[in-house]
Amino acid sequence: MRATMCNIFFVALFLQAYRGTVKPFVNFNAKHDAEILHKAMKGLGTNEDTIIMLLTARSNDQRQQIKAAYKKAYGKDLVSALKSELGGLLESLIVALMTPPALYDASQLHKALKGAGTDDDVLIEILASRTAEEIEDIIKVYKKEFSGKLEKDICGDTSGHYQKLLVILLQGSREEGVDEEKIEKDAKDLFAAGEGKFGTDEETFVTILGNRSAEHLREVKCARSVPGFLAECLYKSMRRAGTDDDTLMRIMVSRSEVDMLDIRASFKKTYGVSLHSTIQEDTAGDYQKALLYLCGGND
Repeated sequence: MRATMCNIFFVALFLQAYRGTVKPFVNFNAKHDAEILHKAMKGLGTNEDTIIMLLTARSNDQRQQIKAAYKKAYGKDLVSALKSELGGLLESLIVALMTPPALYDASQLHKALKGAGTDDDVLIEILASRTAEEIEDIIKVYKKEFSGKLEKDICGDTSGHYQKLLVILLQGSREEGVDEEKIEKDAKDLFAAGEGKFGTDEETFVTILGNRSAEHLREVKCARSVPGFLAECLYKSMRRAGTDDDTLMRIMVSRSEVDMLDIRASFKKTYGVSLHSTIQEDTAGDYQKALLYLCGGND
């Protein structure tokens, strides 16, 4: 139980300047991009290079505009057209890029909860790394798309203090700022609840780690940055028997417009190799090419 809590709250949210590798394309023209994609899929054969280069160089908001322009110009759904022309991992990656962020996260959470067993890694990765506003959007989209409440589904698949921690994350109600008067006491209480005793006082972990701000938790030295956490997730996804493409794809897509530059820096600092070269070693073909575009460079 204690290990699970630490996994969740070793991640801390923080405000920062734009650090994504994918930025809104300058002089963007949705109609023109729709035409280019149509030509890339028209006739015999498909120009995968054109599709990859265009879509990885547009922000998600711009991709939604391209989707609308394509529908207006050709009377067909762009995502359906792309799926009919592509296949395998590249198809999954391109479809993920074409999905609005809140819907993508909601779909990943639904997938993690449905069926036998629960994918706790996905729950932790998403719920512990999204902002309060993003969590709110995910909850709304989840209800709309899957006709259910995310909190109810999580409670149906988890239990105990782990469940309580996840529910707290769903509230998006952490305190703001750093309370200097609580830092020393919180540090002592956390030590007493864990290292300083036989067994673990889970309730103390829940109270402190679930309610203090990210900045406060870093002062208590019980939290780490989102990029550091996600760099570790990426490393583990590729340094195992067989690549965990679901995790690799999910992080590369969801963080390409947020903090991929910081994830790259943390990856290189921690593991001594670049994320770019690691992706090259563990993937292949057009799928690899698309991931490298999202990576944005070789450190």
